[in-house]
Amino acid sequence: MWSICKKELRQFFSSLTGYISIVLFLLVCGLFLFVLPDSNIFDFGYASLDKFFELAPWILLFLVPAITMRSLSDEFRGGTFEILQTRPLRRWQVVLGKYVSVLIVLLFVIIPTLLYVFTIKSLSTQGGIDGGGILGSYIGLFFLAAVFAAIGICCSGFTNNAVVAFLISAFACLLLYFGFNALSRLSFLANGPDYYVEMLGIDFHYRSISRGVLDSRDVIYFLSVIFLFLLITVKNLRKK
Repeated sequence: MWSICKKELRQFFSSLTGYISIVLFLLVCGLFLFVLPDSNIFDFGYASLDKFFELAPWILLFLVPAITMRSLSDEFRGGTFEILQTRPLRRWQVVLGKYVSVLIVLLFVIIPTLLYVFTIKSLSTQGGIDGGGILGSYIGLFFLAAVFAAIGICCSGFTNNAVVAFLISAFACLLLYFGFNALSRLSFLANGPDYYVEMLGIDFHYRSISRGVLDSRDVIYFLSVIFLFLLITVKNLRKK
């Protein structure tokens, strides 16, 4: 598993693709937080990173599929998946190796944004920020990215075309992140069912963790979705 993980990391950072992904994420977040009107924290007037945690999921929704789109599709297209099958590796080890490598890349993407925390704290007139809420939001953001990664790898396993894998995974991430929230707002679901429909979506549990309270139900939800998509990926590879 670790050999697959190291191979994926070497491939990702051997070209400018990996570095560009990290820089673009930080650049877009920085522009929205500190430069663009109506979204920057100076107009907001509070020492809070709420704007960042509202924006980051929408950027990750496209960034993570861009990172994962070649995970398995390139193996099929280049014929290297057959070579992987000859090695003493089980399919779940191949999938986990690729998945862990994506998680490490996402950590490299998210960790530099901790600079925003120190920036906000220094800009605060009283020198204090909601540390618990920010910590919970970062945990929720990592879980969110981890779910997107599992979805992206799963979608990459269904095609040998990286672009198609990107489009499918981006749509699937959007559907699971915001689709159930939008569905719960339909009038015929009001007064009862709307709450349970909204609970099926990622956004509901992401917002729940972002309040600073780590609820076991939210953690179980994220882990279950990750396990489900990785299981689908393994089953799909067995068919191939």
